[in-house]
Amino acid sequence: MSESPSAATGAPTRDEAEAVLRRLAGESARLREDQWAAIRALAVEGRRALVVQRTGWGKSAVYFVATALLRARGAGPTVIVSPLLALMRNQVEAAGRAGISARTINSANLPEWEEIQARIAEGSVDVLLISPERLNNPGFRDGVLPRLAASVGLLVVDEAHSISDWGHDFRPDYRRLRELIASLAPGLPVLATTATANARVTRDVAEQLGTGESTLVLRGPLDRESLHLSVLRLPDSASRLAWLAEQLGELPGSGIIYTLTVSAASETADFLRSRGYAVAAYSGRTEDEDRRQAEQALLENKIKALVATSALGMGFDKPDLGFVVHLGAPSSPIAYYQQVGRAGRGVERAEVVLLPGAEDKEIWKYFTSLAFPPQGTVERVLGALGEAPKPLSTMALEPLVDLKRSRLELLLKVLDADGAVKRVQGGWIGTGRPWFYDAERYARITAAREREQQAMLEYAQTDGCRMEFLRRQLDDTEAAPCGRCDNCTGRRLEAKVSRGVVAAAGSHAKRAWVSIEPRRQWPSGMPSVGVELKGKIPAGELAAEGRALARLTDLGWGAALRELLGTGAPDRPVEPQLLGAIVNVLKEWATDPSGGAGPGDGPAAPGAGAPGSARARAAGSPGASGAAAAAASSGGPGWSGVGRPVGIVTIASRTRPRLLSSLAEGVSEIGKLPIAGSVHRVREDAHAGPSNSAWRLRAVHEAFDLDPELRGRLAECPGPVLLVDDFVDSGWTMTVAARLLRRAGAPAVLPLALALAG
Repeated sequence: MSESPSAATGAPTRDEAEAVLRRLAGESARLREDQWAAIRALAVEGRRALVVQRTGWGKSAVYFVATALLRARGAGPTVIVSPLLALMRNQVEAAGRAGISARTINSANLPEWEEIQARIAEGSVDVLLISPERLNNPGFRDGVLPRLAASVGLLVVDEAHSISDWGHDFRPDYRRLRELIASLAPGLPVLATTATANARVTRDVAEQLGTGESTLVLRGPLDRESLHLSVLRLPDSASRLAWLAEQLGELPGSGIIYTLTVSAASETADFLRSRGYAVAAYSGRTEDEDRRQAEQALLENKIKALVATSALGMGFDKPDLGFVVHLGAPSSPIAYYQQVGRAGRGVERAEVVLLPGAEDKEIWKYFTSLAFPPQGTVERVLGALGEAPKPLSTMALEPLVDLKRSRLELLLKVLDADGAVKRVQGGWIGTGRPWFYDAERYARITAAREREQQAMLEYAQTDGCRMEFLRRQLDDTEAAPCGRCDNCTGRRLEAKVSRGVVAAAGSHAKRAWVSIEPRRQWPSGMPSVGVELKGKIPAGELAAEGRALARLTDLGWGAALRELLGTGAPDRPVEPQLLGAIVNVLKEWATDPSGGAGPGDGPAAPGAGAPGSARARAAGSPGASGAAAAAASSGGPGWSGVGRPVGIVTIASRTRPRLLSSLAEGVSEIGKLPIAGSVHRVREDAHAGPSNSAWRLRAVHEAFDLDPELRGRLAECPGPVLLVDDFVDSGWTMTVAARLLRRAGAPAVLPLALALAG
């Protein structure tokens, strides 16, 4: 701080507040009336405030100015609970401009924790930013948080809609704030801020925060006068990529291109780079250092765009962002409003374009399937923790409860926030406290999600004002036609794209294979459920790295594969075009000199299947099969370093036997490889469908066997076998089948499939 605590006396004034604001935002900055009302409530009256205002309104100015005023009068540091590291970095830099010393404690800077805590104790830190997940980290919760609660001068909850499970970005860790607030001294100010809360979420946030009638609620109009909203429908993903490649250079300044999946982000960025654009991919799988570099490159306008998933959604602050384009629609108009709100904060005009896709609803359906688990599953989790003699890790719980890890972790966080379980060193324990399964509430939340999806479809189809539509979704009572969007002005985006660029986009998206990474370790805790497998899988039982044509979520082959492999799809032979593409995967595999990533590829881009100079090849038409066959049968230095396969083994399919047999026969005929036999099923899979790793392994362990004839061939097998399946999800069926083949004598097993899960 530029002032000592003794430098100011008496109640803060608006003049004093605006002096701080000018240090923060420039000499021309002046406080809005509602900004001063919020600052006065916090710094003068010691009240709680809930601020629901549009992105760019200046919510961060409220808490930074209030911090400066409170610190100048001897108050303790401000604690800001903020959702994403990128946003934290922006806020640390903004605070510094106002002479406010801000630091952050998060998972990425663990070595700095001790030094930061020492600076807090000596009073030299004005603002501490933490993520909601820190609130339930045992070391932080038990060692750091109590001292913070005793000394804090202002608590800020940023992106507070995340507290509500009605909100579009619910985070159960945020609900622990109720305990933190309850531990604060009476009269200590608390501020909650968000740009994306409708009336129901606003009420729920107030309840979660324990706020009462004395809370100041400031809710303003949510129009963004710089945003020009448009929707453009194009027939397929190749056309959308082509349109973007032709129009990106015409969009103002630099911006963000949002995609719905990690693989789409990587593929889109890769294609745009091939067309000469400087872009970077950004997702939840991007390493933190790479994220930092990408963020900084966009801030400095060194790249035209970040191609990002929702991992960037709340976590980036660039006032001069000139455009936001969505390749595929988010499942909620409220989430969409928040993401497009990143643009146009410091410029007069920003372009916002939605390019919806036919696959959007399928992706929404997948995320809806991650809703709160059924009551019986929750009771099994509570029962397992209650009976365990020691804390159980998430991995140790997986064999006992059939939930994928992401859903299990979310459930545990909800139960923790509700007091039914507790996270401790070593895992989770049951508290024994009564817990009520509120089935009606969970059903209402699921129904609300479905209504949001329908509203997003209506947004894309409406002939009314698009900004007004979004504002009404947020219960903005002042919603009115904006006069700027495509419907208000009648000015439509040109849908025409060059056929050559569409063809290039289609070829590019279909050019790469994706790796089937071998499972190398058995899931934890399998002996506890009668499966005597643990630790690392012996080298002599491992599969080699395999290949698949694409992920189901990929832009290129994804649509055709979803149609072929989707639930309810009829069993039919593989189409010639897909067979030709699989043959080209084999050709690439055979001639890849590295057996993996091509020269200079570096680490694989998350979700991209690591396309590179050796992996990225156009998938040919069936007419190219002859050349592909020659390459596939010629051996070479590829095949993951284990040598050319000498035969094909299939995994018997209950649901798609025609598809699998036609795939194997096609590869056999073109590649001149004999079909040696099949891994057949000896018992039914008791747990078909989506499962976590442990339950999937339970289902397929000892479910397969080999015919004596195949065992005889494998005992004298001179080389690797190609293990063919139609679809790979968890990877355990491939792992168990490969183990059988290796133990029967196969020197190596090379998995090959049409598709991987998304």
